[in-house]
Amino acid sequence: MSTHDTAPAHRSPLHDFLAPDSIAIVGASADPTKRGYKAMVGLIKGDYAGRIYPINPKVPEILGVPTCPTLDDVPGAVDLALICTPAATLPGLIAECGRKGVKGAVILAAGFRETGAEGAKLEQQVLDAARAGGVRIIGPNTSGMFNLHKKVNLLDLRNIKAGDIGFISQSGNMLLALVLEAEHNGHVGFSTYVGPGNQTDIGFNDYLRYLGEDERTRVATLYVEGFRDGQRFLQAAREITPLKPVVVYKSGATELGKKAASSHTGALAGSYAMTVDLLRQVGVTVVHHSDRILPVAEGLGLLQQARGKRVAVIADGGGQATITSDRLSEAGLELAPLSEATRKRLAAILLPQASLANPVDVAGSSDADPEVLARCMEIAAEDDSVDAVFLVGMFGGYHTRFAESLLGGEMRAAESMIELARRIDKPLVIYSLYAPVKPPALRRLHEAGLPVYASIEHAVRVLQALGERGAYLAHQHGQPLQPGVTPIEDMQAMFARAQNEGRDLYEFEAKALLRAHGVAVAEERVAHGADELAAVAAHFGNQALAMKVVSKDILHKSDAGGVMLNLVGEAALCAAYDRIMTRCRAYDPNADIRGVLVTPMARKGTEAIVGVVRDPIFGPVLMFGLGGIFVEILEDVAFRAIPLSRFDAESMVDQLKGRRILDGARGEAAVDKTALVDLLLKVSSIVSAYPQLSELDLNPVIAYADGYAVVDARVITNRAVVSG
Repeated sequence: MSTHDTAPAHRSPLHDFLAPDSIAIVGASADPTKRGYKAMVGLIKGDYAGRIYPINPKVPEILGVPTCPTLDDVPGAVDLALICTPAATLPGLIAECGRKGVKGAVILAAGFRETGAEGAKLEQQVLDAARAGGVRIIGPNTSGMFNLHKKVNLLDLRNIKAGDIGFISQSGNMLLALVLEAEHNGHVGFSTYVGPGNQTDIGFNDYLRYLGEDERTRVATLYVEGFRDGQRFLQAAREITPLKPVVVYKSGATELGKKAASSHTGALAGSYAMTVDLLRQVGVTVVHHSDRILPVAEGLGLLQQARGKRVAVIADGGGQATITSDRLSEAGLELAPLSEATRKRLAAILLPQASLANPVDVAGSSDADPEVLARCMEIAAEDDSVDAVFLVGMFGGYHTRFAESLLGGEMRAAESMIELARRIDKPLVIYSLYAPVKPPALRRLHEAGLPVYASIEHAVRVLQALGERGAYLAHQHGQPLQPGVTPIEDMQAMFARAQNEGRDLYEFEAKALLRAHGVAVAEERVAHGADELAAVAAHFGNQALAMKVVSKDILHKSDAGGVMLNLVGEAALCAAYDRIMTRCRAYDPNADIRGVLVTPMARKGTEAIVGVVRDPIFGPVLMFGLGGIFVEILEDVAFRAIPLSRFDAESMVDQLKGRRILDGARGEAAVDKTALVDLLLKVSSIVSAYPQLSELDLNPVIAYADGYAVVDARVITNRAVVSG
């Protein structure tokens, strides 16, 4: 099923050498233990139809193929070079590739930046040579590549089928694991595989674009240890995911890109959870268990998407129906509410003891007639409230469990399911406890493109992926990203002053920036000395006020005793001022104190936090969560890359585990979510317009039933960017 008919605007140059018509094996060997020999075997035994040029000055031929002493001696053009020689030889060999017009080079050798400074220097020399000669580099430190539809198998892998799963993996062992799993499955095949290695030249974003354009690939699958350019990958994924599914397994709950920042947001960003959120933002399906990579890739490749998350379960056992219900709920899926008409149709073909609620337990109705299961699936699929149908139980094994004569009925049921899948636009997913033994009916389903799983958990993860992809395509794709605001001259000048003074924005300056661009910030006054407090008191009258120290050197005001609350009248303000000055000078005698900030006390509401960091991998990232002092303890936060769409902002609010607090838990009024979404979009626009802003922390933001108020704001400046 096609999801989109628009191809990316520019064809990837990787097609020129990932589907090569000629290959040179530099370092080809007659030693069966060497990669230069195995690559030759993989090409020859795999019936590669292109030209093979083994490069070896010491022997006249390898496996019956004449050798050439050097690349310069090759009689024809070379699309791809596989280089099997040590790291030190690479700068010269890549220069030779450039002179020969080689389009791409696979570098197997290790010993580059992963080994330290000297290796990094050598890697840069290789890259310089490649760019000078117009050669693209796969690796170095790569496991290699294959393109099975082109019959290019440089890894000499056996018993591997050509198929529609493209795989990019930083782990060669993970490739082997999936190849063995696919061999056991018997129906799954691969299109292109590449080990990106150090990503010196070609990164994950480039490979994703290639797989997105490759007509032989229906699902792009990636095992990622680390992105080098997360922003470019997110942009590529945003373009490719509407065309075909993208599955990513991100290894490790790493803290890549995390830095020791002084803000709450900086402390939470750079996490594994952040990476997952950003990938999902652009339509990527993220799997957290390595044994689910292939099942999810297969299911998405075959079925593409579901229009929603409402699942009808047809089961022939009550226990597994209950387990399935639990797993569906945990995955955020719903048991579809079957209509009364659907229940009546089911009742007409099932025994009286059958359960007609979802999950539908046929309760023995299929024991003597497995075709009943196919009829139940058809009835459920025709219900408008159902987005996907999930068959759970022992289908395929009825002729083994009950009577051999039931094999014919199972085969007829399988054909009915296949016909149903062709007729409806809803995914049918099958779990069978007999899947490991591959009985005839299940083999027939698999051959026809219906996925069959031996694990309820794997099948549910596929249903979850299908539903999430459908929701993304329905709501996110095509939504405009929030443009940046027009920078204001006064705000630019304010940033320039702070940067020239080597400091971050004062709180009142940060709030001025927000207020200037439409963010709801409470009124405030700055008193530079005690003599200005009378005017401040007169301005605010009998309101209860908060007073906070203004100092570039005191980052955590409460820790320094620099905050006083519930102050009313001039006398209270003067006493609080003296106390704050005494405490803060004791806390840091050398602190540069510029006065105090006075603002009305915020009324009671629900605390939230909004933050921004400029992540070194993914660029500007926005965070939203429940705020106050618990944010770093609970870590119930959502992340999105800037700029945001409205769907991004709405989904951030809905993603929180504590969202019921926002909906009005324990009799409290529900907060104005629309106002919070508007705040997130405004912050996204401000960050897009001011590169001088490095980090931002709004904590707390008090959310009300009728809006919000930003109570505290901090902006960390980018000292490297000075406004002109």
